[in-house]
Amino acid sequence: MKWPRLVPDAVCTTPIALVIDGEEIDGDGEPVAAGTYEGCCNWQDGGRVELTAQQRYVRITGRAFFNGDILPGVPNITGGYGVVFGEKRPIADGTKARNPDGSVNYTQVNFK
Repeated sequence: MKWPRLVPDAVCTTPIALVIDGEEIDGDGEPVAAGTYEGCCNWQDGGRVELTAQQRYVRITGRAFFNGDILPGVPNITGGYGVVFGEKRPIADGTKARNPDGSVNYTQVNFK
């Protein structure tokens, strides 16, 4: 059965570059890159207000949606960074949304 694409290529118009960290650590204690991706995504901006004891802090966040599995060899997206609109943003987490047959319908990457 063919499953409908929830994030079609037609809505992926924002250029983005990703570096996804793997689970391994190199000799310097830094995570080893598990993969990279350059292409287009559907970008959604967001924001959140955090209150600290001294001041109010506004954090700009965002989400990137991709059609299908952008890195088939990487099972989990747990860290790394992305460059979108010329700004380097750290990755908070990611999700590979699966169809009932186990194939990946779309990939979502959340940024801090």
